[in-house]
Amino acid sequence: MKRILVDMDGVLADVYPRFFELYEEETGLKKTMEEIIGLKEGEAFPEIYRWVETPGFFRTMPVMPDSQRVLKLLNESYEIIVISMATEFPVSLTDKQLWLNDNFPFISWKQVIFCGNKGLIPADLMIDDHFKNLDNFGGETIMFIQPNNINNTDHHHKTVSSWAELENLLLTD
Repeated sequence: MKRILVDMDGVLADVYPRFFELYEEETGLKKTMEEIIGLKEGEAFPEIYRWVETPGFFRTMPVMPDSQRVLKLLNESYEIIVISMATEFPVSLTDKQLWLNDNFPFISWKQVIFCGNKGLIPADLMIDDHFKNLDNFGGETIMFIQPNNINNTDHHHKTVSSWAELENLLLTD
């Protein structure tokens, strides 16, 4: 059975709506998607490092549309491992585990890896939104399109912009 590594933030968790919301709450200003296209999260939202170190931050993330339904289907056909570089932000570990339990109850705790280097985990396929993870992975890769990577076409990764596209790519003959 093929093993698929599935990233959390920007793939399962729809982080950008929360970033926009927090930015507006704190500054009274609104940013648009167009303003942040091509920027890394920390460049688009310099406050992000404080936000991610706040207990409870990751519990408030909305779920990416269609991710629950499609991941459940994938979980029936593949060995799914949800992977996150959560050890970079240790306060997030419990929040991320509880968020997964709440939103993806069919994913067992045995299918979750919190690490500092995703490239250390062997698998056939990785779905992620960051080049730093995909470029250092030895298997097949799928880039989940987000504002930080949308303009970069100088890469070899397959790309998808939704879970419906992932479903078509991985679950249709």
